Amino acid sequence: MGKHNHERTAMREVEKKEFDDEVLQIDRVTRVVKGGRRLRFRVTVAIGDRRGRVGMGIGKAAEVSKAVQKAVASAKKRLIRVPINKNDSIPHDVKIKYKAARMVMFPALPGTGVIAGGTLRKILELAGVKNVLSKNYGTSNRVVTTQAVMRALQNLRPVAPKDQKKHEEKKAPVSDMTKKPFQNRSSKKPLSSKKDTSETPAAPKIAE
Repeated sequence: MGKHNHERTAMREVEKKEFDDEVLQIDRVTRVVKGGRRLRFRVTVAIGDRRGRVGMGIGKAAEVSKAVQKAVASAKKRLIRVPINKNDSIPHDVKIKYKAARMVMFPALPGTGVIAGGTLRKILELAGVKNVLSKNYGTSNRVVTTQAVMRALQNLRPVAPKDQKKHEEKKAPVSDMTKKPFQNRSSKKPLSSKKDTSETPAAPKIAE
């Protein structure tokens, strides 16, 4: 019996380690009922295997631990597959506007890291993205931001290696230009601030 119990606990640990979870937000929610106010907790959780699968869920319960369990169970039902290229980055640019959230994400070269903050950074790391450039221009509400990130990742499509090379070649001249010193592109010559030093004609002498 001891061996069977040990095997069951080992199997449970393997199941738990299949996905890493991050608690994004914990809110206290009150509901007015006949007997008074009813206090509950609403927990937003994101899970991922760091190999391309990620999901988010929301759970409510009278205790935080039960709310987290409900949120994790809901997130497992809403898993999505995120395409990741050879650079451990997203395959193409993506822009999204969802409710009050507006964000953009761009692929990056190896060694760049996850340039993101807050909720966006946690979800990208759970998805397995290691190099990305992103910016959130909209609301700071974590629930809305999480929903927007999931929609943006769901809109990603895998890119063929040939198209990926073309995409990198198009962006190559931009990186070359940054290395060159700044040059004025305007065709007009800048006006010189120096005064004209040309000789002025001498005044005629008056005979005495």
